[in-house]
Amino acid sequence: MRKKLVAGNWKMHGSIQANAALLDGLLAGLSDVSSEVLVCVPYPYLAQVSAKVQHSRLVLGAQNVSEHEAGAYTGEVAAAMLAEFGCAYVIVGHSERRELFGETDRIVAMKCAAVLAAGMSPVLCVGESLAERDAGQTKAVVSRQLSVVLDYLGVAGFAKMVVAYEPVWAIGTGLTAMPSQAQEVHAAIRAQVAALDPGVAEYLRILYGGSVKPQGAAELFAQADIDGGLVGGAALVAEDFLAICRAANS
Repeated sequence: MRKKLVAGNWKMHGSIQANAALLDGLLAGLSDVSSEVLVCVPYPYLAQVSAKVQHSRLVLGAQNVSEHEAGAYTGEVAAAMLAEFGCAYVIVGHSERRELFGETDRIVAMKCAAVLAAGMSPVLCVGESLAERDAGQTKAVVSRQLSVVLDYLGVAGFAKMVVAYEPVWAIGTGLTAMPSQAQEVHAAIRAQVAALDPGVAEYLRILYGGSVKPQGAAELFAQADIDGGLVGGAALVAEDFLAICRAANS
């Protein structure tokens, strides 16, 4: 049985004061949540959040990582550095990284490898644009993005990974894929991994990441191959994020 995971991606939001209030609200409301709960925070706040969530049910993650182990890469952050702050997960290949910062499928695969080598789990993001969906290319695009990582790591690497399907057209737009649409893509992702190793596919957690809101979250999470959510804006409001977490209760 796959345990549900709800991950909050704070993106480039937060302040020391606002973070403390948000975390207090989350920690106070987790008693009736059965899923694993993850917060992925901006680099400068890793120390603050790490100290705050220690010995709690909240799990710490980062939003990005360098593909390089160390070296003259000004402004980059290595996976080993994130591990030292207690990160358990790292978001890799988010559509904003791919679109705005030119991350290729190959770079995304290398970043996944770096995260795994440091003892953490990548949350590998895949998904199509609106133009690609309208052209009927959704499964082809997602399959290509997944294939590059599978070829680079081997399917065994996915035993320690999470995949997040994020239709780019639904991120930050208020649009959400219908549960049946999302389920269809999640099932295709699992089938692609299962073709290489059914055991890895069975336990692979696949999250939905397109404007997840408290309304409708339960229906999404009830789908056979949707194992939780990667949550953006709603993760910045404790009540909303907790409501989504509760919707993932088994």
